Order: sequence, then structure tokens, then C-alpha cells
Amino acid sequence: MTSLAVGSLVWVENSDIAWIDGEVVQVKGQDINVLCTSGKTVAVKASNVYPKDAEAPSCGVDDMTKLAYLHEPGVLQNLRSRYDMNEIYTYTGNILIAVNPFRKLPHLYDSHMMAQYKGAAFGELSPHPFAVADAAYRLMINEGISQSILVSGESGAGKTESTKLLMQYLAYMGGRAAAEGRTVEQKVLESNPVLEAFGNAKTVRNNNSSRFGKFVEIQFDRKGRISGAAVRTYLLERSRVCQVSDPERNYHCFYMLCAAPPEDIQRYKLGNPRTFHYLNQSNCYELDAIDDSKEYTATRRAMDVVGISSVEQDAIFRVVAAILHLGNIEFCKGKEIDSSVPKDEKSWFHLRTAAELLMCDEKLLEDSLCKRIIVTRDETITKCLDPESAALSRDALAKIVYSRLFDWIVNKINSSIGQDPDSKFLIGVLDIYGFESFKTNSFEQFCINLTNEKLQQHFNQHVFKMEQEEYTKEEINWSYIEFVDNQDILDLIEKKPGGIIALLDEACMFPRSTHETFAQKLYQTFKNHKRFSKPKLSRSDFTICHYAGDVTYQTELFLDKNKDYVVAEHQALLTASKCSFVSGLFPPLAQESSKSSKFSSIGSRFKQQLLALLETLSSTEPHYIRCVKPNNLLKPSIFENKNVLQQLQCGGVMEAIRISCAGYPTKKPFGEFVDRFGLLAPEVLDGSSDEVAACKKLLEKVGLQGYQIGKTKVFLRAGQMAELDTRRSEVLGRSASIIQRKIRSYLARRSFIMLRRSALQIQSVCRGQLARKVYDGLRREAASLRIQRHLRMHLARKAFKDLCSSAVSIQTVMRGMAARNELCFRRKTSAAIIIQSQCRKFLAQLHYMKLKKAVIATQCAWRVRVAQKELRKLKMAARETGALQAAKNKLEKQVEELTWRLQLEKRMRVDMEEAKTKENAKLQSALQDMQLQFKETKELLAKEHEAVRKAAEVVPVIQQVPVVDHMMLEKLTSENEKLKAMVSSLEQKIGETEEKFEETNKISEERLKQASEAESKIVQLKTVVYRLEEKILDMESENQVLRQQTLLNTPVKKISEHLQIPVTPNLGNGYHIGELNKSNESQSVTPVKKVGIESDGKLQRSNLERQHENVDALINCVAKDIGFSHGKPVAALTIYKCLLHWKSFEAERTNVFDCLIQMMGSAIENEENNGHMAYWLSNTSALLFLLQKSLKASGANGATPSQKPPTPTSLFGRMTMSFRSSPSTNNLAAAAALAVVRKVEGKYPALLFKQQLAAYVEKIYGIIRDNLKKELSSLLSLCIQAPRTSKGGVLRSGRSFGKDSPSTHWQGIVDSLNTLLCTLKENFVPPVLIQKIFTQTFSYINVQLFNSLLLRRECCTFSNGEYVKAGLAELELWSCQTKEEYAGSSWDELKHIRQAVGFLVIHQKYRISYDEISNDLCPILSVQQLYRICTLYWDDNYNTRSVSPDVISSMRVLMTEDSNDAVSSSFILDDNSSIPFSVDDLSKSLQEKEFSEVKPADELLQNPAFEFLHE
Repeated sequence: MTSLAVGSLVWVENSDIAWIDGEVVQVKGQDINVLCTSGKTVAVKASNVYPKDAEAPSCGVDDMTKLAYLHEPGVLQNLRSRYDMNEIYTYTGNILIAVNPFRKLPHLYDSHMMAQYKGAAFGELSPHPFAVADAAYRLMINEGISQSILVSGESGAGKTESTKLLMQYLAYMGGRAAAEGRTVEQKVLESNPVLEAFGNAKTVRNNNSSRFGKFVEIQFDRKGRISGAAVRTYLLERSRVCQVSDPERNYHCFYMLCAAPPEDIQRYKLGNPRTFHYLNQSNCYELDAIDDSKEYTATRRAMDVVGISSVEQDAIFRVVAAILHLGNIEFCKGKEIDSSVPKDEKSWFHLRTAAELLMCDEKLLEDSLCKRIIVTRDETITKCLDPESAALSRDALAKIVYSRLFDWIVNKINSSIGQDPDSKFLIGVLDIYGFESFKTNSFEQFCINLTNEKLQQHFNQHVFKMEQEEYTKEEINWSYIEFVDNQDILDLIEKKPGGIIALLDEACMFPRSTHETFAQKLYQTFKNHKRFSKPKLSRSDFTICHYAGDVTYQTELFLDKNKDYVVAEHQALLTASKCSFVSGLFPPLAQESSKSSKFSSIGSRFKQQLLALLETLSSTEPHYIRCVKPNNLLKPSIFENKNVLQQLQCGGVMEAIRISCAGYPTKKPFGEFVDRFGLLAPEVLDGSSDEVAACKKLLEKVGLQGYQIGKTKVFLRAGQMAELDTRRSEVLGRSASIIQRKIRSYLARRSFIMLRRSALQIQSVCRGQLARKVYDGLRREAASLRIQRHLRMHLARKAFKDLCSSAVSIQTVMRGMAARNELCFRRKTSAAIIIQSQCRKFLAQLHYMKLKKAVIATQCAWRVRVAQKELRKLKMAARETGALQAAKNKLEKQVEELTWRLQLEKRMRVDMEEAKTKENAKLQSALQDMQLQFKETKELLAKEHEAVRKAAEVVPVIQQVPVVDHMMLEKLTSENEKLKAMVSSLEQKIGETEEKFEETNKISEERLKQASEAESKIVQLKTVVYRLEEKILDMESENQVLRQQTLLNTPVKKISEHLQIPVTPNLGNGYHIGELNKSNESQSVTPVKKVGIESDGKLQRSNLERQHENVDALINCVAKDIGFSHGKPVAALTIYKCLLHWKSFEAERTNVFDCLIQMMGSAIENEENNGHMAYWLSNTSALLFLLQKSLKASGANGATPSQKPPTPTSLFGRMTMSFRSSPSTNNLAAAAALAVVRKVEGKYPALLFKQQLAAYVEKIYGIIRDNLKKELSSLLSLCIQAPRTSKGGVLRSGRSFGKDSPSTHWQGIVDSLNTLLCTLKENFVPPVLIQKIFTQTFSYINVQLFNSLLLRRECCTFSNGEYVKAGLAELELWSCQTKEEYAGSSWDELKHIRQAVGFLVIHQKYRISYDEISNDLCPILSVQQLYRICTLYWDDNYNTRSVSPDVISSMRVLMTEDSNDAVSSSFILDDNSSIPFSVDDLSKSLQEKEFSEVKPADELLQNPAFEFLHE
């Protein structure tokens, strides 16, 4: 490498960490010495090192095609740098590399993050799987081409999780609302946990390793909605069912089932997984942070979603349990030669359980495991199997059952999801195993590596195609680029008839073939093939040179694993199962195939599946995600260079880079190229040339050959970038020498000036010290004289003060004595005066009371005469009231009597129960005593009998005295009869007691019924009393009317004529004629009510029709834009006055409110017209304010205790209310009617209308706010990044490369804000609503700008910070110029973006500590946000550094502590779209007096029916 010079930075190979960087210290031709960063100096060849980009950002680049040097160590260092900052995703062109973080990062995958990537251009935001999925979706919609996303990587690299994220985003983009049942996207997403439960297991490299390949086809309709899906699976690892190596696990479903609820475990006769042979081959039974019982529940729930019924789920887990029981069947030698039987009772138990779960015959199951039936032409031979063969037969049965079960689940998922035959597009997501190379590589690794060879060929062709398309797009001359084609490896494996798979199938067809004969056949066939070799010291292994490296395969199990057949006995057994599910897994075969085991090649079938997969991929536009596992420990924050490098090679990433390097590996945009290398030829920047011409002149000046100038980029050959950097380093070195010389000169001059200044300061200090000493002596002499003078003065003053204080003390005592004498005299005088005044007061008061008593007696006598006259007049009207009062009192007495009787019954019941309890206790004790006596007597009688028996057996002399014996017998017999009589009498008493007890129970039950009936009667009586009270209140109101009539001297006829008038409005507010008649019939007939009942029916119907016409006239009027009056909406006040006059608020039922709501809904259909929306926001908010001030809830108490009930329910009561409100009775009521807002009692329709009106205010507010957000969203995407300029934005000529003015977009935002503000002001929208709109809008601006800043690295620059800061100054100026009542705290809502931009424009960030950043500069930002900004920051003008590594480390520690909290880990802000105000806020901002001068609509003022609006 001729361009290397001393001081150049290079990469050197290292055996420990793959590559290490260093600096060239010596160059000797092709031999160079490099000082590594480890401190060692190594000697290497120049051809073995790679140049290092000294200006590469420490945080890496998000797209590795932007690297100045695209080579192996550069790629590795870039991935490591980004991984250290938790940036796990990186692009290589359109390929996404995902490094597994081995920790949860929930903030990267929430719905808000999906919304950020929705519609964003590829590469605009940070690398992410959502970006790949969005690009595929957009291409499918726009171009009409099906897409595919290929996710690959080794086990544990994160393929399955990446696939889940892709499917999650596609479901987010193509989801639709479910009309019924589950949606397609829900089923697709929930199929993942089901397939993981039955197809994933723990391996050495991964705790959740997919042991099968998966290709998910998601179908879309023409609108981009998901219309169907299908899941294809490849090569399930069957052998894992029976063979598990330590520390791996079997499939997850086995452990889930063992951790199922107790009822399921009992049903399937399961237990601890350690007791099952298929699970205890490994010591690993549990996974960290995984609860198998919860996973079991989640899997059952996912099965429900994908359409697997509960019956089918039970059948599935019954089959899984049967497989576990099959594994526990052990065999021993039978009675016959080479025969076998179950070993012990435990094996028989598991055999019976397996037969029971599979619902097949126990004997047939035993025979299928221990015997084989050989069918010949002449006879059928039954062959017994030895114990080893029987165990193999058992494992074969378990594997084929599990394989069929897995295939059934996949087919069920596909049939449940459904496929759309009309679908034109699809997006396929391929989750396939990565390249595998272990110590022992068997048939599974052979098939997996064949898959990767196929996909690598497809990948190479795609990368080559993309590279050529870029050259064509840039219109440069290019020649064919050669790349390594692996077609020879594919021919070696799958070519017919001489490929490895063909030879394997041929060997499987011959019964006597073994793995050794198969290996010898391979050695003979491919001995001259360059990709095939035979390892030394091995008889049956072979090695294939794959694209990712050599892999040695062991052929011991190749033949067995390639055979896919079902043993005939197993087939017959399971086909005959009584369980339809099990028999459905094994449908009956054809006649000829059922007689014997038929061979089917797994390798050939897998090859056909691969061909079909490649055909599908070839018909789609591919996208690639390469997953990388950073370490084998499966722990976070560990990056093993060699391991990652090997995976990049296996994944084809390095091959893609090699293809890129074969052409033009360095591609620099013109602006960046001029910025970086313009100093090599400063003269090319002079004049008025553009960037393209500047690049051409610069390249011609430096004398490079072979480069290409495209339309937007400069294309350089390999090595040319290093040569340019070397020349640039030389120029920078010379410039550095000049700068150093100038700096040294400056430092020497500054040192001389400082020395001279110091000498002058020392001299001045010495002179000052001498002068201070002379001055100090003079000052001490003057001080001594002053001290003497002050001492003499002090002594004289002290003597004078003592003399003065003595005189004052004497004077004080004398004055106090004189004052006390004077006080005593004054007290005596004042006491005498008080006594005299009290005496005079008592005499006057006594005279007054006598006079007052006489006057009152006279007045009472006169009032009695007047009252007696009045009483005679009112007796007729009061008779009904008295009768009702008497009825009420009578009912109250009845209630009290019934209550007393009920309490008496309760007391009697309690007393009776207590007596009964005592009597029972006495009887029981007596019974026990009698039983005890009976028992004692019985025992005594038994003893007597025994004594008699013994006496009879003794000497006959005793038998000569028969008299004594007869007496004893008679005595005992009489006592026995007495006891029997006593027992019978006790039994009789007990029977009588039980009968009494039953009778008492019956009586108590009857009394309980009577008590409950009495309680119900009390409730009814209380209801009647309540109704009577209402009637009494109505009668009292009638009495008041009569009293007013008497006082006004008005005849009853005139009152009746007057009271007929207010009936009509009440009918218009929901009161129906039937209701009025009913209420009239329920009341006692009075003369006034008779007048109300005699209203004409036709008149009432005409009034109703007139009322409907009035409502229609109001609706037609206010539906138009009738403007404003004195700054308030006319329509709102007009509606309110009409509702108030019609008394609609007090109506129980009315349709006026429904008409108004329908009118408002139709009026705001045009949501895009902000002027129209503002007009209705002003009207609805004003009307809501009036309702809030006017309505009070029904049943609210008045201000004083004496206030009557709010609204009488009878017709007479409503008439009375209208009579009271008439101007002729009360001047105060008339004055209240003239007020704009009146308190009324709101019924349910009015309160409902108020709620609906509040909802419309919120809806219109949200529409105006969202319209403004939509208008600003397009401008905000342009405001976050400054227009691209070169060298500060200006060439030497002063002409800018950037075409757009930086302030244009920001001015557009300000114009939009001003336009909306004017519209809202013109429509007199309340200031509180305007303030909330702009506050939320500024919050939206803050969220959008801040999120874009964190998601786009090109925005986190110094110059971009200055650009955004200037734009924010425009918004600050707008906030200051706008009145505070409209702008409010809008400017404060931009705190996140203000602090972030303030941090970007700070110089010397590396000197700032974390405490200064978090406390002073950016206190509002979280640690995650600060870390993101610090790591993304780069200076495009001065190449200044970001914060120090210590600050980054501190942030990383704090982030690790909060990593488990999804909320705290998120660095993205979320926009708040809630409604930020309430009705109370609106009420506080307006005043009632503001509506006093508002005039109603002119159109209605001319209508005679609306004359009340003139008031």
C-alpha cells in the first residue's frame, strides 16, 4: 500500500480480537512497523493492513455504505461502536443488521415508535425493522409488486423476535376493525406463540431456538388491508422428541403441560418433568424468567384466537401427554428368543395410560411396539423385536405422532386464518435457520446449510443487482463485476442423478446399505471435486467447502433420518383409534402401501420445498435482515469480535461488501467530498462554480485516475480514498506546524508581558508597605490622645447620671401618690352617676311596658274580630284540608299501632323461643337422668340374673330354700315393670314435647308471615302518607291563591279567566293532555280546577302545532350564520331565551333538544373549514356557559328552610306558579324575568342536552386543533434539518449551495398560527379555548421536533442546532407579540426541544460533567434522551467532540438501572390529544353581564310568535 506514511492510522490483524488499530511509526518499502493501541509494536506487510478513518464519528454511522473505508475491520468497529451505545440496528445499503442486545428494550417497539416510521422514507430515521417493513409495504402499495423479507442468522441471534416485530408492524399497517370474531392480523400474530410452544426449544446457544423454518405469507387486498395469510414450515427437528443433550431442553409444550393446572395434570396423569424419560435426559427443566404455567395459559389463549377449539386443544395436549407416557415404557427380554415385553408395573402403567390417551387398544399398542408383521405372498409372519428394537420402535412412534401433530397445527392455523384467492399482493416473512457448524454435524445441519447456500446465491444476485442499479442510476460507466457463485456447491448436493441427496436416496432404497457403504460411494463419486474432501482418520465422514467455511458431516444417522415412513403396525393402530382427532392424524393408506412400510425421502422432499420457496422469493422484491449474536454467553454488553465477524461472513454481509468493493467502494456526495478534501486545492473553491465542477477540478488537481463522477456522488476506486486522506493528512500536518509556530510565538510574548507586569506589581507593593508603616505610627499616637479624652468624659457623665436618676425617682413616687388619690375620687363619682341612671331607666321602662300591654290587648281584640270574619269566608275552602289532615293523622295512628303490634309480636316470639329453649333443656336433662337410671337398673338386673345363675350351679343345699328365691324374683320383676313404665312415660313425654315444639315452630312461622305482611303494609301506608302530604302541599298553595284573591278583592270568575292563559305554554314543553286530565281527576274538585278542566281540546292541539312551528322557525334561523352582537354569538343567546320562555328546561319530555343537536351535527360536517368550525365553537361554548349558570339539578334545596317544593306536580300547582310569576303580583319577580340568566330546575332532557352540548364543544375544539396540526406536520418535517450547505454554507464567491431560505418553513408555521388566531378572534371564541389550542399545538411542535431530533442522526449537529434555534426564536417572537390571554404558556411547551437545541450549540461539550448537563443545561430531559443526543451528536463544521467518555459511562449505568421499566426506558415523547379544559374553566372565563346587551336574531324579532324576545 504505497499511500501509507508515518503517522497514518491503520487496522492490523490480531489473534485475540480479530483486528486492532494502531499508528504507522516506520515504513520500509512493503514492510511497516505499527504501534498498536495495546502498546505493542508489530511488523507487518503493507498489503495486510487496512487504513482507518480518523474522522469517523466515535458513535459510528447508521449506514455502513457511508464509511470512508468499507472493509472488514471498519464494519466490525462500526457495529461495536453502535452496540456499545445500545444502537443495535445498522444498515448496509438496504440490508439491516440486527445485533441481539440480550435485554428488553420495550421503548423501541411500542405503537408510538410504529407511528414514527409510518410513511417515513427508508433511511430517514434510525435503522429499525419497522423501517424495513414499512419500505416493503410502501413498495407493494405503490409499485404493485409482492415483497419478501428474509430474516437469517445463527441460533440465538434474534431471528424469531425480529420476525415478530415485522409481523407486528405489518398488522399495524394493514389491520382493519373486526366486524365479528377475530381479525386476520390478530390470528397471524397469535400464531407465533402457538408455533413457538410446539416448535421451539432451549439449545446451547439460545433459550428459545426455533427448531423449524418458517415462511409467513401475508396477503393484502387492493386497499392495503390484510386479507389472508399462510404459514409454511420446513424441516422440524423430530429427533429432539426422543433425544435431548445436556443442558438443552425438549420442546416447550412438554414442560408447559407438566406445569398446567392441577385438574389438567390429573386428567393426563402427569407429574414432575424429572419423572419422564424424554425430559430427564437433560438436567435443565426450567428457564430463567419464564413461568411455564403462565406460558401454558397464554398458549391456550393464543389457540383460542387462531381458531383451535377447546375440544381440539384437549385432544392436542392429550397426544402430547401420550408421547411423554410412551417415553416411559421400558422393555426387557420376553419368554421367547429375541422377544420383548414391558419391563415392570411402571412400564405397564404408562402403556395403559398412553393407550387410554390415544384411545386405542392396549394389547394392540403393545404388539405394535414389540412385534412386526411381515407379509409375503404365501403367508403372514409375526416377528418379535428384542428390547433395543422395541425401544427404537417406541421412539419412532413418538416422533411420527409429534410430527403429524405439528403439521396438523400448522394446517389448522392456515385454514383458520384463511387465504384470499382474490389477493394480488403479498409480503412474505422468512424466519429460517442460519448456517450451522458444530463438532457433530448430522443430516439436520446438512439440510440447514443447503438452505443457506440457496439463500446466499439469491442474496448475492440481489446485492449484485442493487450495485449495478446504483451505477446505472448515477449514469456512470461500469463494467461487469465478478462475484463468487456457489452454484458448484449446489450441484454437488442436489444435482440429479449424481448429487449427494440422490446418492443418499439410492442408499436408502437398498436394505443392506449402511452409512459406511454410503460414505464410500461419496468418496468414489466426488474424489476429484474441489468442494468435497475426505477427512483424515475417518472412515465415514465427509467435508464440504461451503461459502461460510468448511463443515465436516458425520454420516452415522444420515440414512435413518432421511427415511420418512410410518410403520404399518403404528399406522393401523392409530387409524383405528376411537379418538377422531388421533385417527385424523393418520388417515388410512392405500391397499398396497398399508401392507408394508413405504420409504419416502426427507431430503428430496425438503429440496422440493426449497425450490418452491426460491420460486416465491424470486417473484418478489427481497429485503434482508441479518441477525447477529454478539456473544455465546447470551449476556448483554459483551461484544466478541471474532464471533461477530464469523457470523457476518456466514450471513453473506462480508460477501456483499466484497461485491461493493469490487466496483467503487467509496461513494461520497459532492458536498461531503468538497467539505473533506477542499483543502487539497483551495483554489477550486474560488469563483462561482457549483459542487460538481468543484469536485472535478479537485480530482484533476490531485491527479487521481479511474474515478467516476455520477449525478449526485463521486465514485472512487479501492485505495483512492486512502490516498486522498494521506495527502489531506500532509496538508493538515503542514498547517499544524504553522499553527504551532504561531502559538509558540504568542505564548512567549504573553510570558514576557506577564513577567513585566509582575515586576511592576512587586515594586508597588513594597512602596505601599513602607508608607503603611509610617502611617500606622501616626495613627497610634492620635488614638492614645483620643482614648484619654473619652475616659475623662465617661467618668464625668457617670457621676451626672447617678445624680439625675435619684432626682427622677423621688419625683416619680410623689406624682404616683397624687394620681392614686385623684383616681379613687373619680371612681366614687362615676359609681353614683351609674346608680342614678339605672334607677331612672327602670321607672321609664315600667311605664312603657304597661302602655304596650294595653295597646297589644286592644290590637288582639280587633284582629280576632277580623280573623273570625275571614275564617267564615275560608271555612268552605279549608274543609277539604281538614279532612285530609284528619285522614293523615288517622293513617299515622294506624302506622304507629301496626308498628307497635309488630314490635310486640317480635318480643313475644323472642320470649317464646327463650321459654321453648329452657323447656327443651329441662326435658333433655330429665331424659338423660332417666336414661342413666334405666341403665343402672338394667346393670343391677343383669347382676342379679348372673347371681341367680351362679347360685343354681352351686351345691344343691341352696336349692332347698325356694321361698327366698321366689321373693327375690317377684321383687326384681316388680322393679323391672316399674322401670319399664317409667321409660314408657318418659318416651310419651318426649313425644308430646316434640309435638309442642312443632306446633310452636308453626306458630312462629305464621307470626313471621304476619310480621312481613305488616311491614309491607307499613311501606304502603307510608307511600299513601307521602302522597297525602303532596296533596296537602297543593292545597296549601291553593289556600295561598285564595288569600291573595281576598287581599286583591278580585272575584273568582276573573281569576278563572286569567288562569286559563298559562295552560298553553305548559303543553308545549312535553306535558300531554292525557297527563293533565289524569292529574285533574286525581285531585279534589275546587272551583278554580273546574275552570282548568273545561279547556277546549281543539285549542290545545292548535297550540301544540304552533309550538312545533316555532321550534322549526328557531332551527332554520340559527342554522345560518347570523353573526355576533357586542362580541357575543347571537344564535346562542337566541336559543337560550327561547328555551327559557318555553320552559323546556323544566319539561319531563320534549323533542326540542334533539332537534337542536341534529342541527349542530349537520352544521359541523365540513371539518376542514376552520372559520365555520370557529363560529360553531363560539356558539356552542356560549350556550354551554348559559346552561351551566342557569340549570340546577332537580330536587335541589332552596336558600331558606321555609322555601316550598320546587315544582308542583298537579295542574293547579303549575297554574299557581305562573300566577305568582305574573307582573301584577310581585315586582321583584318581574325584575328577575328581565335578567338574562335565570336559575331554573333542570329536568333529565335538559341535563342530557347540556352533556351533549359539552361533547360538541370538545369535538369542535379537537377538529380545529387537529386541522392546525395537519397543516403544521408537513412544515415541521422541513424545519428539523437545516438545508445542506458547503463550508459554512457559502463558497468563496459568496454564493450558497443551498437553494431554500432557512426561515421560509418557520415563517410558514408562524403564518399558519396567525391565520388561525385571526379566525378565532373574528368569531369571538373564548380566550381560554384559544389559549388551550395554541398550548397543545406548541406541545405537538415540541414532540415532533424532539422525536425527529432523536431518530435522525443528521439532525444532531452543531449547525442544525443553530438552525432550529433560529426557528424557535421566530416562535418565541410570535408568543411575545401575541397577547398572553391567547398565547398563555405556549412557549413553555417547547422545553424539550429548547433544551436539546441549547445543548447542541454549546462549545467544548467534553468539559461539561453529567451533573451540569442534568441539573443546569437540560433538567427536563431523561437519562435516555440525554444519552441518545450525546451519542448521536457530531459537528459538521468544526469537528468538535461530544461529551467525555466518563459522562457516557455514567449515563449508561443509570440507564441499566432503569432498563426494566418500559416507561422510563422510552426516549420518545408522546403527543397528548386529550381535552385540556372543563365546563367550569369555561364558566370562569365568561361573565353573565356580557350577554345583557346582546340582541336576538332580527329574523325572529319580526315573527309575532317570538315577541318575548323584545323583553
